[in-house]
This record gives sequence, structure tokens and C-alpha cells, in this order.
Amino acid sequence: MSTPEPRPGTPGSASLDERLARAALSRAVEPGDEHAGRWLRRYGATRFLDRLLGATPAPLGGGGADPFPGTGAKRVASWRLRATAADPARDLAAIHDLGGRFLVPGDIEWPRQLDDLGDTRPLGLWVRGPADLRTWALRSVALVGARACTPYGAHTAADLATGLARKGWVVVSGAAYGIDGAAHRGALAAGGATVAVLACGVDTPYPRGHDQLIRRVAEQGLVVGELPPDSHPTPSRFILRNRVIAALTRGTVVVEAQHRSGSLVTARAAARLGRHTMGVPGPVTSALSAGVHELLRGDAALVTDADEIVELVGDMGQLAPARRGPVLPRDLLAPAAAHILEAIPARGPTPATVIARRAGTTPEDTLARLYELHSLGFVERHGEGWQLTNTTTPASNARRGGT
Repeated sequence: MSTPEPRPGTPGSASLDERLARAALSRAVEPGDEHAGRWLRRYGATRFLDRLLGATPAPLGGGGADPFPGTGAKRVASWRLRATAADPARDLAAIHDLGGRFLVPGDIEWPRQLDDLGDTRPLGLWVRGPADLRTWALRSVALVGARACTPYGAHTAADLATGLARKGWVVVSGAAYGIDGAAHRGALAAGGATVAVLACGVDTPYPRGHDQLIRRVAEQGLVVGELPPDSHPTPSRFILRNRVIAALTRGTVVVEAQHRSGSLVTARAAARLGRHTMGVPGPVTSALSAGVHELLRGDAALVTDADEIVELVGDMGQLAPARRGPVLPRDLLAPAAAHILEAIPARGPTPATVIARRAGTTPEDTLARLYELHSLGFVERHGEGWQLTNTTTPASNARRGGT
């Protein structure tokens, strides 16, 4: 394993040996491996790697010293095989050539909220993009959901991302088709900040159809991954990637998800970490919203726009505007006048005595209220009778949902 010279601008304060060891281990260990995390916590990266490379396979009979007691021999053998083939100097040079960097715990830019993951904390993060990840993560929200989303879901995700970006929040997602892509595009369209967390190397755009989108994110935002350059995605890596999205952000919003969905994995991880978990409701007839509705039946909060998200994840006092229906003129009437107005028949002039009998009040009090209602434009007088003014109810100002 060759050792490179320190490069100018190496981020943070972690030592070169620590960075090299973690880069090598990111080749050897799968993301989220608790066994590796436990030994890493005990020995540190350099001693863990030295112990791994210096270890000899345990005899079949079980004799000899076990360098990692309690960890299966097959797992250790897999680590050793990959670590032996790793070339961390080449990987660090590759990310440097892309204009990126490799962040490790101890770096100034390392997001400390990832430490909440305990032994499943990433060994390091390979990062592309000009922004400071730690600063951005402090004010970030995850938007996730179904790949095969509906037009309603895509529109809602883009609208939420645009709203959050305009309020100065960073939108974090996984760059997948569907909701993820819509969230990134919504943030980019608003000139806002967005982070794509990949389940592969940051030099390997996946899915291929989002090559241009991921390039735009790398230019305007950040592309982040646990795996070294030229690493390919696998189903298990997608699931494990979700814990990073959950830990990195203040809260996770699920827009559309079926009962079996990786997005729900992200939301549940966020809940375990004490982050806010939110869901956007959809049609009860849509299977793509069934998982979200199940989430909302638990401890998740229902949200419908960026204001409601910020109310949960933002600073104290950042409340969403109150939601209410239209205020009609008759809502402002005094109770006595409103009671008389309700007693007036819908058709034809009616004598005041009849209205008084219907309202259960005296004719004098009824007449006084009728003149009051007349001055306000609610009723008209026709001879000895009174009738309702023929006016059109103004349209509601209630917000309309998508279809």
C-alpha cells in the first residue's frame, strides 16, 4: 500500500495516516457494518487496519489467537481480502482529480450528527462540490419517496423542495428516479442548495439517466457517498445509504411510498435517531401513498408545504400560517342579528311578525335587527315584507390540492 505525499488543502485536522487507513477500510468494509464499527471504535482506523492486514486466518480447529474475537471468520476474511487489494493513495488521488475530497471524523467539515449512528457511522465520506457539508447539514431536510411516483407526487416533491430552498434550507435526497429527482430539480430550479447521497462512488452517476442531474448537483450543491471511487451500487447499499440521509438531516419527509419502500426505511431511521419524521398524504385509493398513510398513523407529522416543514425542523417561533376557510360577511354579525337573519325564509318577502315568530323574539326587537341587517346589505324591504338580498357567495380562498 503506497503512501502519497499530503496534498495541499487536505480538509480538517485528521492525520494523513488516519485518512489513508479509513480510505483503505472504505474498500474493505461494507457501509453500516457494526462489527467493523466496534473494532474501529476500540482500536482506531490505523491500528484496526494494521491488525487486519497482519492477521492470519484462524485454524479450522479453532486454535491460535483470534485478532477479532466475536466476529465471524468469513467476515474477517472478506475484510482482509479487500483491504489487501485496496490502494487508498489511488482513491484519494482520484477524488482529488475530480475536485473533491475525502472527509473523516476529526475533519472540520465532518458533520457531527453522523456520530449519532454509533458503530454504523460511516468510515468517511467521499464528497464532490464546492459547499461545506457540515454547515449545510445543520440546516437540511431530507425529501424521499417512490421511484415510480405519480405526477401528483413529483409535483409535490418539486414544490416542497422549491419552497424549502427559497427559505434557505438544504434539500437532501438520493438522486434516484421519481421523488428524489423531483426534489433535487425543485431545489436547483430555485437556485437553492441540494445534496445527493449516493449508494455508489461519487464518480459513478447512478442511475445513468440522472447523469446530467448529478453533474448539476455537484456544480451547485454536493454529491456525497460512503463508497470510494468506481464503486457500484447494490440493493443492500441503497438501504444502508438511507441511514446517512436520515442522520445527516434535521428531519425526513416522505412524499409517496408503498408499504414496502426504502423511503420508509429512511423515515424509521430518522425516528430512531430522534429526528423529525413527516409525511405528505395522498389519495386513499393510491397504493403509492399507503406506506405514507401508515407512517402518519404512527408518530409522523402530516405536512403539506414548506412552511409546515420549517415549523417542525426550524427555530422556535417559525410557525406556519394558520389554515382556515373563508371568512364570510355573516360570520362578523352579532349573535342576535345572525339569529334573525337565519329566520328569514329563502323565498319571497315575509312580514316582520312572521320572522319574529320563527326567531322566537318580539316584533320590536326583530324589526330593529331587520333595519340593522338592511343597512349592512343582507336584507331588502318590499312593502310590509322582508327578504334576503340576492348576492353571490364569494369564492373560497382555501388552498386547493393537486390531482
